[in-house]
Amino acid sequence: MSVILSAVLPVFITALLGFAVARTGRIFDNRTVALLVANIGTPSLVFYNLAKTNVPPQTMLTIAAATTLAIVFYLMVGIGVLTASGLRWRTFLPSLAFPNSGNLGLPLALYSAGEEGLKFAVLVFAVTSIFNLTLGQAIAAGRGQLANVLKSPIVPAVFLGVAFSWAGITLPLWAENTLSMLSGLTIPLMLLMLGTSLAKIKVTSFGRSTALGALRIAMGIAAGFALAALFGFTGPERIAFILQCAMPVAVYNYFFAQMYDNEPEEVASLVVVSTLISAATVPALLAVLVK
Repeated sequence: MSVILSAVLPVFITALLGFAVARTGRIFDNRTVALLVANIGTPSLVFYNLAKTNVPPQTMLTIAAATTLAIVFYLMVGIGVLTASGLRWRTFLPSLAFPNSGNLGLPLALYSAGEEGLKFAVLVFAVTSIFNLTLGQAIAAGRGQLANVLKSPIVPAVFLGVAFSWAGITLPLWAENTLSMLSGLTIPLMLLMLGTSLAKIKVTSFGRSTALGALRIAMGIAAGFALAALFGFTGPERIAFILQCAMPVAVYNYFFAQMYDNEPEEVASLVVVSTLISAATVPALLAVLVK
């Protein structure tokens, strides 16, 4: 139990601090923080962890393949459920397909599986981000968004990090220290931003959001355990992969819904309610994963 609390409490307490700051009316410039996290912090975190990782190339490819299969599974189930219930794909499918593997998944993997788990979680996050920024944004927009995706610094950070790792290139100490410092700031800022975002968005359809939010997490848990067994993941690798799959709706989906005027209130409700559900499912999942 102490391991579970030490993994879960720092994450939710930090997010609650962000929530409290927003609720008290104190100034927290989400736009500036989001810009710093998206364009500096997250690329630094991704590149640093990938460039320094001792994960073999074959394992990287295996995790990328497992993550891709998980997303395909979410899309297929999501399309089936949304079609049967008469709900719009454009509004709800990205929320079902893309979990919050950044703001929530990375810190949970770090605190539950350590630095070793974070290495694997970053790989899942990198693949999920590329799909979310391409396919997820295109679905929300109703059209292709390749030009916008190519501007995202996360994409080159992924490929450069993998290239440095595979080529065995050692970072100079000054670069390593700089990236380490920026990476260390990123996860707390992600959690604070998650909390402030949740404080500012309203729940409009609690029943539907609860059903779809529970479906998002249930799909993730099912895919996580099945694919971890199929690919033979063990130890920190297994913990990180299953946790990342089981995350609630990514906040990015709300940003895209706002950007393209795609029923943002509905997506906001899904983000909030699924995150609340995860407050119960994450400790239960860790009780099974962490011995």
